[in-house]
Amino acid sequence: MTEQRAAKFGIGQVVKHSLFEFRGVVFDVDPKFANTDEWWQAIPESVRPEKDQPFYHLLAVNGESAYVAYASEGNLSPDETGKPLEHPQVGLLFERFCEGRYVPKSRLSN
Repeated sequence: MTEQRAAKFGIGQVVKHSLFEFRGVVFDVDPKFANTDEWWQAIPESVRPEKDQPFYHLLAVNGESAYVAYASEGNLSPDETGKPLEHPQVGLLFERFCEGRYVPKSRLSN
């Protein structure tokens, strides 16, 4: 059994991708790869990340569009711009942008 490492980035943190030109805000974390083999095989082998690392679900934006991305920890770094994202779904998951990160909406619990 392989040991899982702790995620480097947290919910609400803004990150940037090192290979593809986009910024994103983390809204969920998988401790290791949890997508489909089809998705995995679609990544060119030369840039395909290892599966045994945290993967992040991101609300992402680039110069042309807003979308949801799934990215490995090794391809992400903190975004140092301090600027919010222009993504239409940010308001669904986060209350506000404060001091360079998003504050998740409070969830009702039983």
